[in-house]
Amino acid sequence: MSGVDAARIETAVSLSFHIMFAVFGVGMPWVLLYTEGRWLRTGDAAWYALTRKWARVTAVLFAIGAVSGTVLSFEFGLLWPTFMATYGGAIGLLFTLEAFAFFLEAIFMGLYLYGWKRLTPRAHWLTLWPIAISGTLSTLFIVFANAWMNDPVGLGKSDGKITADPVAVFKSSVGWSEVTHMFVAAMMCTGGAIAGVYAWGMLRGRRDRYHRLGLNVGLWTVLGMTPIQMFLGDWSARVVGATQPLKLAAMEAVYNTGSHVPLTLGGFYNQNTHKIIAGIPIPDGLSLLMGFKTTTVIQGLDTTPAANRPEAAVIHLAFDSMVGCGSLVFAIAGLAVVVWFLRRRKGLTPRIPHTKFWLWAAIATGPASVIAMLGGWEVTEGGRQPWIVYNQMTVVDAATKTGGLGWSVLVTILIYLGLSAALILILRKLATGAPPELSGESAAETPTPLSPAAEEATLA
Repeated sequence: MSGVDAARIETAVSLSFHIMFAVFGVGMPWVLLYTEGRWLRTGDAAWYALTRKWARVTAVLFAIGAVSGTVLSFEFGLLWPTFMATYGGAIGLLFTLEAFAFFLEAIFMGLYLYGWKRLTPRAHWLTLWPIAISGTLSTLFIVFANAWMNDPVGLGKSDGKITADPVAVFKSSVGWSEVTHMFVAAMMCTGGAIAGVYAWGMLRGRRDRYHRLGLNVGLWTVLGMTPIQMFLGDWSARVVGATQPLKLAAMEAVYNTGSHVPLTLGGFYNQNTHKIIAGIPIPDGLSLLMGFKTTTVIQGLDTTPAANRPEAAVIHLAFDSMVGCGSLVFAIAGLAVVVWFLRRRKGLTPRIPHTKFWLWAAIATGPASVIAMLGGWEVTEGGRQPWIVYNQMTVVDAATKTGGLGWSVLVTILIYLGLSAALILILRKLATGAPPELSGESAAETPTPLSPAAEEATLA
């Protein structure tokens, strides 16, 4: 296995594994802020039980995410030495800021997890804010670094060496579209996973208030974020068309440059014939979407040599997977709004009925959101190929020239398989049995939220 192959495989495995925890590291603290806030306002033990359960899950995900993130930090220097030596000055500030955000998150995570009986309820809830904010920033700083790789700005030369303005990364034209798109995707994945877990429990006969509340929080999180994501996705596609036209061509499998370009739904791109098989074309659709007129010219893959083209067959499939899964969730969200208003007019509760159809729909939002997120990242990374820094440095030039790294790839895969097995066992353990906070013998253990005046008196 060559150094380039090893670097690509190991980084792909590591990033795919880590991003699954990064999205929950972003989403779970914001959900906890809501559930613990509801408990503080209402004193309802069901909200307290949800918060305690999800806090344990968040701790497990945080721990595994920290391990996988540490592995990645070593891989950048070991597997991509030329890239880091050349452009480390451009993205170094972002990695430093990410480290500070992570440390802040870790500190307050400790306060939160060990402060249930040591802090007043309101003070305990307040510790979630630094966790949510720093966890979000930690991920978004890294996304900004990726955005800079897609649109490198602030570069110059001095004494024959490349120089970079580290602050210019925040001015990348694709930066804000990527970070907002990623944040909403993280919230959708979190909400979809929660909805799926509690919908599955309700299908198995657990129809108590605890499961109903869990389902509602997860379902409305993922469905509420979906319309926003559709808007952000359209914005991101326009930015890609302006900054990386070949990526757009690969996404839509457009080979010939021209106007009146159709928008093709589905299908498989044949790289030998440059045709889409079994796709559904919408005449003039892509030209109309990108320029609001049918005469808009779309740059095709024919404008660059074959060696400099992204793998359109893979990118088109990933893009369609992202759009297809996102559209599925959007359709569920639209139907949910209609049903909610109709049942509200008739005075029926719950507003979304807990029938098998809706429970299975809730379950579907989880994998659909995750597949859409992973498909989006394949488009972002694969669509930039063969460049690691767009139009500046290729992946081949950036990777290590050291051979014999097959053992490293194998060890990395084994580590992640072990972490996955441990995660499944732990989460299954957490998912079994009734929440202790709702059992009869623990009613006295559930703390009662204090009023602000009582809290001040306690602190005094």
